[in-house]
Amino acid sequence: MAFIPVNKPLIGEEEKKAVLDVVSSGMLVNASYEGGPWVRAFEGKAKSLLGTRHVVAVNSGTAALHTVLMALGVKPGDEVIVPSFTFLATANVVLACGAKPVFVDIKEDYNMDPAALKRAVTGKTKAVIPVHIYGYPADMDEIREVAAERSIRVVEDAAESLGATYRGTQTGKLSDAGCFSLYATKVVTSGEGGAISTDDDELADRLRLVRNHGQVHGYDSRHLGYNYRLPEMSAALASVQMDRLDGFLKARARNAKYLGERLAGVRGSKFTQASADRTHVFYLYTLHLAKNRDKVQQALKAAGVGSAVYWPTPVHRTPLYSELGYAEKELPVTEDSAGHVLSIPVHPGLTQDELQTVADSFLAAAREHL
Repeated sequence: MAFIPVNKPLIGEEEKKAVLDVVSSGMLVNASYEGGPWVRAFEGKAKSLLGTRHVVAVNSGTAALHTVLMALGVKPGDEVIVPSFTFLATANVVLACGAKPVFVDIKEDYNMDPAALKRAVTGKTKAVIPVHIYGYPADMDEIREVAAERSIRVVEDAAESLGATYRGTQTGKLSDAGCFSLYATKVVTSGEGGAISTDDDELADRLRLVRNHGQVHGYDSRHLGYNYRLPEMSAALASVQMDRLDGFLKARARNAKYLGERLAGVRGSKFTQASADRTHVFYLYTLHLAKNRDKVQQALKAAGVGSAVYWPTPVHRTPLYSELGYAEKELPVTEDSAGHVLSIPVHPGLTQDELQTVADSFLAAAREHL
């Protein structure tokens, strides 16, 4: 049997045709304030899903986060509160604005701890960026309550959570702005890409300016901006993928249900992202292993099953942030999670036989090592 990757995109004939149509048209990029027809088509579908007034497509999830912070006026001297258990882009965009990232701890479900957030707020705090880790929504009501008390802007890092809901509301509509990734392995992909959702008309205008060098009509720059545009080929791919999103989500949920049933009660292993008030899109299916994670991972590899650790080093302990003086920060749940999480395949491309192999292989590895 072929090796089973921990994640992979599903690209079909419709996506290929859409991309070829763009190539044939010769309009590979539309350098305008509004974006090209495929960009607008994708944005329209994302707006319908999320229920927001605006969606602004950009060329990566990192660009989405940076664009929002710039549009909100985050500047040197400001502080932005972020988790350390995340991809480093969440913190890097704060540095890119000249501001200071302030790291806080997480809960057992790997998402930002609202109590830790409250303790970290100072008079310099401009924004907070909760991350919906692995596609599972953070405690947004509690986070928004803390932010409202101190007039702090809330920016969702929803990179992995397109289609997830929190108490009936889509992620990306729970804050001033939501930032999604369309990276190759995400729930919906454009290869590389991102999107920003907001209900704020003025903010949406600034977002479109930032993604297009601050220009509306060309050479009339009125706001600091960059080339963060999403190319038409990428937008075509993402637009067709949006039409398949419902099927993707159902497959991920079905696969996660199977894994949950097969792996329930395994000694030394637990799944922590489950609550009746929110839906998980299962971008990743992640288990907390009590011990011997490396041995379990090696056993899975030997059985032809991929797995991954997201993230083995918390952001504040990476070489960059260590040099900046962050490494001494005490974040006990973050440290514990980084040392014990393991993600196994749950993506919609899995066949039933492959899914069974994943479960059987994990159970065998657990019997030997946990």
